[in-house]
Amino acid sequence: MREPLKDRNRLEHMLERIDFVLDAVKGYTYEQFCNDKIRFAAVSYGTLVIGEAAYMLSKEFKESHPATPWRQIEGMRHHIVHGYFQVRPDMIWNVMQNDLLPLRQQVEQYLAEANGQQ
Repeated sequence: MREPLKDRNRLEHMLERIDFVLDAVKGYTYEQFCNDKIRFAAVSYGTLVIGEAAYMLSKEFKESHPATPWRQIEGMRHHIVHGYFQVRPDMIWNVMQNDLLPLRQQVEQYLAEANGQQ
């Protein structure tokens, strides 16, 4: 059973990995990212960790924060783990370019709420 007390730790893991992924591609073009297999693997793994942390959040937490697309985040994690042979650079790049900054803002807000800093 997932514990609500651990939600803060999961959110911190998400924030840490979001920052890692964004830092890993800072200054990179799409072409450079596609040609750097080690960076692609590292960023894919970071994306997987974000999804795993989201998956491990309590049901109560996710239900009380419906603005975040939890199922999509978890779905990306499942795709990387179970469909690893189908993960393409454009999929990961799209997540980095369009989804991580808004998610980062939401996670920061949730952590502030947890710390009573709304």
